[in-house]
Amino acid sequence: MTEGRKQAISLRVTAADLRKIKKLAQRLGARDSDVIRFALKTMFARLAPLCDHSLRGRALLPVFIEAGSDLFHHFDLDTARLEEIVNGGVSKAQEVESDDLELIAMAGTHQTYAELLLNRITPALASEPLGNMGDALSGRLRGYIYSKYADKEPSSDPATE
Repeated sequence: MTEGRKQAISLRVTAADLRKIKKLAQRLGARDSDVIRFALKTMFARLAPLCDHSLRGRALLPVFIEAGSDLFHHFDLDTARLEEIVNGGVSKAQEVESDDLELIAMAGTHQTYAELLLNRITPALASEPLGNMGDALSGRLRGYIYSKYADKEPSSDPATE
């Protein structure tokens, strides 16, 4: 198939998801297929580093920090599979510690347990008022991982980059 051509595929979705697709398409004045293509392109952009097989180790951390919960729930990822994806065939310098991968996996699946582990690792941050536990855990985990494995946490404000 040439790069510019579109190809028809068969896609199985639940009745509830199909209703949502149709409602979105109707509201936007678009076709159902446009909504599905948008969802695919959005997902591909969010997970782009996973499509590049040369990226491993620390380079994959942002994907699992930013989209981890969704990835873990939808694909039933566990710590062993995450270890294989991130650290498989990586140099020691780019390797992510197993304990940190376990923490990322726990944050994606068992937030209460992950919160307890993170409190043990970063007790100074545990006393800060944080609001919603899911958002708080995500923010604290993001800060911990980026401070440990990167020079600085990626900015969410494009003006500061």
